[in-house]
Amino acid sequence: MKIVCVLGSPRPRGNSTTIARLFCETAEKNGAQVRVFTLSKLEYRGCQACMTCKTKLDRCALKDDMAEVLEAVREADILVLATPVYYGDISSQMKGFIDRTYSYLSSDFHDNPNRSRLKPGKRLVFIQTQGNPDEKSFADIFPRYDYFFKWHGFTDNILIRGCGLMEPGDVDRRIEILGEAENAADILTMNA
Repeated sequence: MKIVCVLGSPRPRGNSTTIARLFCETAEKNGAQVRVFTLSKLEYRGCQACMTCKTKLDRCALKDDMAEVLEAVREADILVLATPVYYGDISSQMKGFIDRTYSYLSSDFHDNPNRSRLKPGKRLVFIQTQGNPDEKSFADIFPRYDYFFKWHGFTDNILIRGCGLMEPGDVDRRIEILGEAENAADILTMNA
């Protein structure tokens, strides 16, 4: 089983990163192959709306560090996206990555029931942390991105969410969230 983990926090020890790393460590113990990409360490641009991925190529035309990430996701069985909430949404680093996944959609995705160029049956683990302790705040983020990743063929997607995590290390005292990450990794990788 291949897992690609994309870290959207600019903090190397941020709460979303801590949860994602625990998920990945547990998956590796269960025999999964894991690749981790820290977006804040990569040089890449957002989608340029050039439409080359729809008219001339079956992938993104930009040649930057994101090309390796996008190719790794093509080969992965599970994609882990980990992001803090910034100004009511995912981090800008993560948004730049997600915009580039537009290249996975077929040129006729508006009319084609098989919209994606990716093999079907991938799983998404979406890790979202926020300083705001109110669970109603920003509850709309995961459903929005889950909707688009289903276009790419990701099914039975999982949300691991931590509210009230403001400072780096806050999640270390939240064993229920850490346990959720370990359990999800076990469920997804133990019988693979």
